Amino acid sequence: MNRIWSKGMSVLLVSIMAGSLLSGCMNSSGNGEGDGEGGGNTLKILHNWNGSGGSDNGITPIEEVIKEKTGVTLEWEYTKGSETEKVNQIFATQDLPDIYTGPAWGGELDGIIKAAKEGQLVDLSDKLDNYPNLAKSIAEENVPPALYEKAINAYEGKKYLLLQNQPATNEDGIDWLYGFYVRKDIAEKVGVDPQSVVTKEDFYAFLKKIKDANLQENGQPVFPLGGFSNGWAVGIGNTMFYSGASYVDKGDGSLEHSFFTPGYEEYMLFYRKLLAEGLLDPDVFTQTDPIAKEKINQGRIAILAAHYPAILDASKEYVTSHPGSDYIPVGPLERADVDPNRPVDLGIQGNNVTVITKSCQGACVDAALKFLDYMASDEGFMLARYGVQGVHWDMKDGKPAANQEWFEKFAADQSGKVRKSVGIGIGLESLTGLDRINSYAGGDIWADQDRLDAMDNARKILRPNGIQVITAYNPGDVITNAPEWEMLKPSMDRMGDAWKEAVFAKSDEAAMSIINELRDQLRNTGYDQAMQFTNENLKGKDVVTVQMPN
Repeated sequence: MNRIWSKGMSVLLVSIMAGSLLSGCMNSSGNGEGDGEGGGNTLKILHNWNGSGGSDNGITPIEEVIKEKTGVTLEWEYTKGSETEKVNQIFATQDLPDIYTGPAWGGELDGIIKAAKEGQLVDLSDKLDNYPNLAKSIAEENVPPALYEKAINAYEGKKYLLLQNQPATNEDGIDWLYGFYVRKDIAEKVGVDPQSVVTKEDFYAFLKKIKDANLQENGQPVFPLGGFSNGWAVGIGNTMFYSGASYVDKGDGSLEHSFFTPGYEEYMLFYRKLLAEGLLDPDVFTQTDPIAKEKINQGRIAILAAHYPAILDASKEYVTSHPGSDYIPVGPLERADVDPNRPVDLGIQGNNVTVITKSCQGACVDAALKFLDYMASDEGFMLARYGVQGVHWDMKDGKPAANQEWFEKFAADQSGKVRKSVGIGIGLESLTGLDRINSYAGGDIWADQDRLDAMDNARKILRPNGIQVITAYNPGDVITNAPEWEMLKPSMDRMGDAWKEAVFAKSDEAAMSIINELRDQLRNTGYDQAMQFTNENLKGKDVVTVQMPN
């Protein structure tokens, strides 16, 4: 999710994928011009989510309907590495798609905002009146206030960015249930009740007990703790050491980046200990997604850190052949300096920003807007998520219902390739405007009951006091407006890499030296002045200082 599909602590996305997009909006004759009215336009889309992918079988049934409705044929590129690196790469090389869609936070969003300010994107402000579904997605009342100020309404009246998947109502907000999940059979084998694991000391002891059991699968060792590609999302243990937000209250009402706190040091040293004692998969920060999933399907990861849907999907094959090996929640674990009775603080915001790049001009822009507005319509929303009405699903008693034949096909397909052959899960859902999966679409008709039951059970365990959706201002959005930001940003971008380097350093002293060297670099490139600017601009405002990954 997270990033991965992840929205919490982003750990160390290190690989750079070389792109091969050709710019322009080609018609069927390949002359780079489209008629904007469905005369054979091909739109090139970059879906900038690490690990995403499309169908192996050419144009899908869903894409056939899109072509029929809008005249547009889609040509996809998917990212297989760092989303931030990809965004920076395409604008540096001018190897641009017609449409870009990617994460609505962090370095990815910063890269898109920079592109908007540099004239790399198409201004939509004089066109949105003709595309009501797109206009609705970025209406002020439908966008988190800090995001609206930073990204949507930041260009003197011009509009470049579209926001996708922001919950239309509270009912549509998705809690991805990030956490640590242990295989039930392993917890039973070592005699530990996962719900008895509450403190960081408990968590360490649990991992140690698994390690000491010397578990093996097909002659290979079982790692006590692992994750997915590039370290996603093992770093979510940070909430045991500080409040989980990137910026914390220093105690006097002013803010400090968590990187400068003692809790951050303890967090880094804790992971060093896990690595040194063989409690953490040593390849977790460099492995690819296929390798990570292969380990899971080999039964070689006892505890996984990620959001629950990803864990359920990745472990489905192994669980099917090894009944009783389901991953179940650990904890809930303590949150440092947070009242244990406090509801879980989640930053539920839109998953995507979507833009039309300057590579798309003239009739190409008309075609792109027609396509995007259709996808953001109720019809397009249902098409992207459920497939072709009358084939894959239909309306029954006023609600969408899955065709049983297709429900069974999807349920039996552990690879997800059948869904993608239909066009579900290839990236179209990232372009469908406000998320109204529950309020309009009646809930996920493809979710099997076992999965729903597992999610409900995890929710009861991990959210005993419920959740509260964060609507406060994020200091990370404000600091980017500081005069020092351009000079400071390269140092800020080094934090994830420095954490990783420190975890792998030869000694605790060497690890602390890495952290302190970057702290000095941050101060030398304007951190103190930028934080003063941030604190001044957040006076009297509700600010995010506590957050769980989502």
